Amino acid sequence: MLIPLSGCKKDPSCQVVATTLPVYQFTSAICEGTGIEVTQLITQQVSCLHDYSLNVSQVRTLEAAEVVIISGGGLEEFMDDALRQANCMIDSSVDIQPLECTDHHEESHSEHSHHHEQDAHIWLSPKNARIMAQNIARGLMRVYPQYADHFQYNLKILQQQLDALEEYGQQRLGDLSCRELITFHDGFGYFAEAFDLHILEAIEEESGSEASARELKEMINLVKRHQLPAIFTEVSGSVSAADVISAETGVKVFSLDMAMSGTDYFDSMYHNIETVREAMK
Repeated sequence: MLIPLSGCKKDPSCQVVATTLPVYQFTSAICEGTGIEVTQLITQQVSCLHDYSLNVSQVRTLEAAEVVIISGGGLEEFMDDALRQANCMIDSSVDIQPLECTDHHEESHSEHSHHHEQDAHIWLSPKNARIMAQNIARGLMRVYPQYADHFQYNLKILQQQLDALEEYGQQRLGDLSCRELITFHDGFGYFAEAFDLHILEAIEEESGSEASARELKEMINLVKRHQLPAIFTEVSGSVSAADVISAETGVKVFSLDMAMSGTDYFDSMYHNIETVREAMK
């Protein structure tokens, strides 16, 4: 969706700003060869934007941008005020069916879990990533129709890369002996859905708000009852509860990547596929 918030200029030397790594990487690929400059707004190593705040430099970057591309799905709610000042905004989440972000033990986890109506981590499904890329390309074609052929050609290449990613994941994860996961981040639902996995428990553990003794006991019982070989933390998240569960049950702890920041979306996704393969084969 292209949302004109004031006037959209069509200067090929303009700046396009993408909020996070996935939309930045998709946009950069689609703009290849056009001369359009693409900037990533949030470059810090983060897995969630629950408590994120834009700094002065980032606000100025948004104000100077000709086009702002967001992931959407509620991810950028914290910057709604700044986005209202943008010249043009492209929402890459249009036509993506959101998953409900459910806490499997909502009552017991309420003191430290973030509850959202919808899960905003849509890019963790290659199918969704293809839709995001299509939305970005369509929006850019409306702003820069002179580059429509470039956008369409580059989109086709990007779609092929995403097709290959999905096929690889289905092949590598198709014959797992265990398909049930416990994760210490509530954002892996789209990844699980994409590759026919089932998340038994998803807890978002933050510094100063670790799992309680009751919660640890419940998760230890889940591990034993389902005979899980591993549990999963997030690369930049807390590992305290996972280490306790590992010590009590003997399961191994592996790290998955939200692919929201870092250096490469595809590297993060292939890492996740191989990590789950190694942990659950």
